[in-house]
Amino acid sequence: MVLRPLRPLAPPPTTEALYDAWLDRIGEALDRGDDRAELCHRVLVSLFYPQLADVDPRHLPLDTQVALAQLDPHNVTLEPEYYAEIDDALYQPRKPLIWLWQMFDRSPLGGNVHLGVRFRRLLAPYIFRRVGRNFKCFHFVEFSFGYNLEIGDDVVVHRNVLLDDRGGIVIGHRVSISDYASIYSHAHSIVDIQDVTNAVTIIGDGVRITYHATVLAGVRIGDHAMVGAHAVVTRDVPAWHVVVGVPAKTIRIKPNAPPEVLRTTVVPPERASSS
Repeated sequence: MVLRPLRPLAPPPTTEALYDAWLDRIGEALDRGDDRAELCHRVLVSLFYPQLADVDPRHLPLDTQVALAQLDPHNVTLEPEYYAEIDDALYQPRKPLIWLWQMFDRSPLGGNVHLGVRFRRLLAPYIFRRVGRNFKCFHFVEFSFGYNLEIGDDVVVHRNVLLDDRGGIVIGHRVSISDYASIYSHAHSIVDIQDVTNAVTIIGDGVRITYHATVLAGVRIGDHAMVGAHAVVTRDVPAWHVVVGVPAKTIRIKPNAPPEVLRTTVVPPERASSS
């Protein structure tokens, strides 16, 4: 086994101080209870069109007016707002911060891992139902309502992940979700697309969901289980199991599983031999 822990990195001290000041200003505005839509609009205009911050948009070309309008969350609609079961009392206070999160990722700042992780960590407690310490989220992660998402300690969510918390997602401690994975909590009837079933999806402690995997609504993935690349999980996964395929099936038990798990779990020979 070759261990390759991540290297510690930080920007130059002067740049870190600049980042600190910017994040502190946003954090102070949130703590004060400033109008979130105004905060979102002000930050996004400063990021995308700083030279137009004090210009009356009516004097600008029509295309520019439209572009500036998109930076005000009052002027945009997001997909979850069309869902029939949305709780507007919970969603609307979060919407400006969700739009700020998404547009930050599309700005020149979004690809900066150091700053981006800190920025999303700052917004997360105001958007999610619960978020633990040391949350690490990379760019282009999207979620639905936000208020139905619970995240434990030391969770890492990589690029381009979809967390569909329409029916609720609970993520335990020390979970890793790899690039392009999708976790759902709603499903459509095969007869009528408007017949929607919401079901809470639960990801246990220490779970790894790897590249491009899909977890369907209502599934429970047991502690320390692992979902292989491109797998589609359609049923519950027992703790310490490694599942792959479409639909996902157990191919082995993790060798570091507790003795009682190794003793009591039988993996069919044809699956065990393919591991």
